Amino acid sequence: MQFFSNMLGSVMAWCYSFLHNYGLAIIVFTFFTKIILLPVSAWIQKNSIKMVEMYPEINHLKAKYFYDKDKYADEQSKLYKKKKYNPFTSLISLIIQIVLLMGVVDVIYHPLTYIAKAPKPVVNAFCEIAAQQDDTLSSSSNYLQLAAIDQIQNGKADAYVQLEQTYGTDAAQLVSEAENLNMHFLFFNLSWIATSKGGIAILVPLLAALSSWLLSICENHANVLQHEQGTGGQLGAMALSVGLSLYLGFFVPAGVGLYWVASNLLAILQQYLLNAWINPKKYVDYKALEESREELAAVMPPKTKHRFNDPLMKRERADYKRFMSVQNKHLVFYSESNGFYKYYDGMIDYILKNTNIPIHYITSDPNDHIFQMSKENPQIKAYFIDMQSLITLMMKMDADVVCMTMPDLDTYQIKRSYVRKDIRYINLCHGIGSYNLTFRTHAVDHFDSVFLAGKHQVEEIRKIEKLYGLPEKTLVECGYPLLDEMQAQYRSYLSSHPAVSSKKTVMIAPSWQKGNIVESCLSALLEALNHNGYRIIVRPHPQHVRHFGPEMEALKQKYKDNPDIEIQTDFTSNSTVFEADAMISDWSSIAYEFAFTTQKPVLFVNTPMKVMNPDYQKIDTVPFDIWVRNVIGTTVEPDHIEEAPEKIAYLFSHLDEYRNKIKELTAEYVYNLGSSAEVGAREIIREVFSQTERRQANNDQ
Repeated sequence: MQFFSNMLGSVMAWCYSFLHNYGLAIIVFTFFTKIILLPVSAWIQKNSIKMVEMYPEINHLKAKYFYDKDKYADEQSKLYKKKKYNPFTSLISLIIQIVLLMGVVDVIYHPLTYIAKAPKPVVNAFCEIAAQQDDTLSSSSNYLQLAAIDQIQNGKADAYVQLEQTYGTDAAQLVSEAENLNMHFLFFNLSWIATSKGGIAILVPLLAALSSWLLSICENHANVLQHEQGTGGQLGAMALSVGLSLYLGFFVPAGVGLYWVASNLLAILQQYLLNAWINPKKYVDYKALEESREELAAVMPPKTKHRFNDPLMKRERADYKRFMSVQNKHLVFYSESNGFYKYYDGMIDYILKNTNIPIHYITSDPNDHIFQMSKENPQIKAYFIDMQSLITLMMKMDADVVCMTMPDLDTYQIKRSYVRKDIRYINLCHGIGSYNLTFRTHAVDHFDSVFLAGKHQVEEIRKIEKLYGLPEKTLVECGYPLLDEMQAQYRSYLSSHPAVSSKKTVMIAPSWQKGNIVESCLSALLEALNHNGYRIIVRPHPQHVRHFGPEMEALKQKYKDNPDIEIQTDFTSNSTVFEADAMISDWSSIAYEFAFTTQKPVLFVNTPMKVMNPDYQKIDTVPFDIWVRNVIGTTVEPDHIEEAPEKIAYLFSHLDEYRNKIKELTAEYVYNLGSSAEVGAREIIREVFSQTERRQANNDQ
């Protein structure tokens, strides 16, 4: 560091030698450092552009592996190696700034050493006298050389002149140079320190903070990497920069503050010159970047915004405390949102009617209707816990049995209890489809019991256990309670809505995944089906309405005058699903629920398949979602969507055939039709009683 300070001191002395003003010398010195370091700045600019160039791919990886942080980290590392990008390069600029600042501070604190080039013994003697003449300074203070200059220039030079007797002309020459050293710039003496001087010196840290604020504003706009940061990151960096400049500005000489102001202002100019020289727009695909942001936003859970003293935050804290205070919890359900209660409905209803087991129901939806149910039935204890707090709560879970539809227990952020190791975790079925294809690898490995809809799911899980050498878990042949409920609703609908229209109804119900019907061929599909004598209902996925509301509204406006085409964005009722005579879907699970409920066929559009488990082919069972498409309906390629009317006509001409196929398939592949909720509830009750007896036996020992 001393070598670096000597080098900077030589540059500063050279600047002062022809300017004869310390302030101007600092500004010119700062300018020279920017020129010298320009190749480094250009290199950092290119590296930043390379990083932003990768953002579309990075966002895609984040979306693809949103719940698999380890896999994302591996893929990101591979991408960095492929692009020859080193993430630590961004630290170089910061390191250079810190080293430069430390060197400049050292030079400004020691002008007798670096500007006057005085011998060390003479300088040390001057410092001793400065400390003797100022009781506020210790003999080790960095400020001693500046204090000596201030004393010599303000009538206290006698003690220093006497050093001529010991050091001869070296001392006399140093006194002369100290008297003539021009430390003033504008209204400031550059040796001033704001905390001790006060008055106008207070402007120095304020100007340093202001220049840092201006630099942050410009970088947020012009720096290619900084511009792509989120608002929180930008504001955080700005607060740190401005706060640090303000704080340090109060405790260092005004000369350091001047250097900081000059450096920040020159950095602004340099950034715009670099953008003109190495223009990011020539390298970054901003359209792809925006598309990747939308892809990532689609998989991210809604952000919970809490204000200080927010009633919702208070409510959550109170519910968390209330839940943790309950001893001997026998049965806990967890629901991600209000929409998941439908998977528990029949089982919870049976438990409430046939036992006195308290149901502790945790939901991450503050508007979940379970809270109203808990007011009407004290056997239900409802708690609002958001996803962030849920992580901690699950680690501290103390209950006999925990039920949830959420997979990936103990694989990602939601862990089995660290407090109690004998909890029975049950994964409840929320779909008829393939576990091997539509769930992540090892999604249910850490559950003690899994409730399954049909034999195809049992076969897959047993083969997965064998493939990975896992112990066999309890697989409950439960069935699908939601299907039972939908069938009951459909029978009720048919009894109260006799068919009166001769016009066939086709419902288009796409999934929410990349390349779905809406994204790939909806407009062409509607044009193909229009004027074929069908009533067409488009029922987009709720996420389409949430993320692409304006586009959905534009579609509604386009067909508002067409009596045969309806774009639905209200999902409160299943009546239109029941009205449909056939469905067009891609890979949405609603297609199976529609077919198994109404025994009507589905036209599947072969959009890119949704694959959550890239290793699904490691077992020799073809996923249900793939082979069932040609049993309960037929398929069409997106590139040949004009064939859709012909395919639909075929389905309508073979309705009886498909009805029989679907009826046979449902009977073979779905357990306990009509009684699955009772079967599942009885198994949950059995688990609770077994846990209670086991714990009692342990206590008796």
